[in-house]
Amino acid sequence: MQRRQRKVKILATLGPASDTAEGIEALFEAGADVFRINMSHTDHDKLTELHGLLRAMEARQNRPVAILVDLQGPKLRIGKFTDGEIRLAKGAHFRLDLDKTPGDEARVCLPHPEIYEGLSLGHTLLLDDGRIRLTVTGHSKDHIDTEVVVGGKLSNKKGVNVPDTTLPLEALSDKDRADLDRALELGVDWIALSFVQRPLDVAETKKIVAGRAGVMAKIEKPAALDYMYEIIELSDAIMVARGDLGVELPVEEVPPWQKRIIRASRRAGKPVVVATQMLESMINSPVPTRAEVSDVSNAIYDGADALMLSAESAAGSYTVEAVAMMNRIAETVEEDPSYQSLLDMQRTEPEPTTADAMMTAAHAVTDTIRVASIVCYTNSGSTGLRAARERPTVPILAFTPVQETARRLCLAWGVHCVLTEDATGFSDMVSRACAIAQREGFAREGERIVVTAGHPFGTPGATNMMRIAFVGRD
Repeated sequence: MQRRQRKVKILATLGPASDTAEGIEALFEAGADVFRINMSHTDHDKLTELHGLLRAMEARQNRPVAILVDLQGPKLRIGKFTDGEIRLAKGAHFRLDLDKTPGDEARVCLPHPEIYEGLSLGHTLLLDDGRIRLTVTGHSKDHIDTEVVVGGKLSNKKGVNVPDTTLPLEALSDKDRADLDRALELGVDWIALSFVQRPLDVAETKKIVAGRAGVMAKIEKPAALDYMYEIIELSDAIMVARGDLGVELPVEEVPPWQKRIIRASRRAGKPVVVATQMLESMINSPVPTRAEVSDVSNAIYDGADALMLSAESAAGSYTVEAVAMMNRIAETVEEDPSYQSLLDMQRTEPEPTTADAMMTAAHAVTDTIRVASIVCYTNSGSTGLRAARERPTVPILAFTPVQETARRLCLAWGVHCVLTEDATGFSDMVSRACAIAQREGFAREGERIVVTAGHPFGTPGATNMMRIAFVGRD
């Protein structure tokens, strides 16, 4: 079983450059902990094939591996043009309407009536990932009149963003519901929910999922920022989806929001992923830019649980190199003496529960005496997440008899998951912890570990015991 030498986790997106058995194995060996399948580019047959390849690799590696299915979400796009593309000049007037005939320099179809309902005068429309910017000068139920603020070339079927408006759209389209059903049938571990605007979007998806997978809310719409704390509370994990967020927000506002979302997620004890363009240049280059290395490093210093690669691992020329580079950056940052002090500055006050008190005490023990690792027995995964929220100086070993729990915890900061049976008693709890910690390379004979568990054993969320044990002596 392979041990990572870092605590932050790496998500790798699969795609045409990496979606073979050999490609997946190479990404895992380079450092990938969680594999993302993007349903914007994947049909059900391909999803089934990738799921099978990942589970086969997991069995060969004898280590839990998490699969994240990223739902596409509603896609808002304009129609087509008579000549395939047009050029819009700054100051020109341009109409969007429901007429499906091909467009020209004066108009084009926007086949989404729900957009028309939510607009107001002065609202902004962004086309083609924000390259074209329009301001609404008039609207009705079947057309929108705009003035071109930033012009340029515009071609068929380009995307539309509406940053000023909370649209009357559900986060789950018909395609998403079908994709979600298939993903849950296969038994994936995480569902990433796109187009989240309100807490209700998360609540409705969690009702459908019904605990069969973790639900990760992607923060990519400005409307979601107004409900950030409620969305974090309802979600099982959060993704800072900087791509779409950077289209709809002024780009200079994205870094402060990234930090706020990370801090709020850490306070809530929810895993938080930073995504999009982290090593973008490595799609075509064997080395990243210095700015990208700094960007990745800053997310690690902020205490993110995981970092995600998109096209870098899915469609680039240097997929394995991108994962290996992110792995090296993480290892280097975590060796910096200031890294732990920055994490400690943002530690969260424990909640008034026995489980929180035990994990806070475990962290205090590691700061007071020389301890090799923290071992926590967990069924539901909640104890592992509580331990990760503390951001201790030592690795966290999570022991669970539940395979689904082990896989989901692959996303959590500093947690190394081991499938093992529940302890049968107190002495078995300690001896098993010592033996496995030594076997997995997290403690040597004579070193101390902190062991936490709940009694009665196997009771979810009942952590109420802690023991300091000497490996090889108990």
